[in-house]
Amino acid sequence: QLKLVESGGGLVQPGGSLTLSCVASGISLSYYAIGWFRQAPGKEREGVASISTIGDHRNYADSVKGRFTIWRDNAGNTAYLRMNSLNVEDTAVYYCAATSLGDTLHPALYLRWGQGTQVTVSS
Repeated sequence: QLKLVESGGGLVQPGGSLTLSCVASGISLSYYAIGWFRQAPGKEREGVASISTIGDHRNYADSVKGRFTIWRDNAGNTAYLRMNSLNVEDTAVYYCAATSLGDTLHPALYLRWGQGTQVTVSS
């Protein structure tokens, strides 16, 4: 069974950067599209970025376009999310998830989720 573990979250000042990692185990990550999602307190979970199985197609939420980059290393069974120019509105728990239904920003289509990693943007 596929297991996902996120890491790389933390406290960063506005304008700073972080890179999140999502390490898969149990099954090769290459079978799945990967999505990054976030959930802030009192808000619904929202899709941030997604990438196809071989990395040839990406989707980004409008709120992160030009600031966030998703990529994957199938040989290393890992997906990444680079976040630049962070602002306080990016504060949330970030999750990676896997789906066999194609890369999409719709969380309902993802069946495997990691436990999340906290990102806090604050001065």
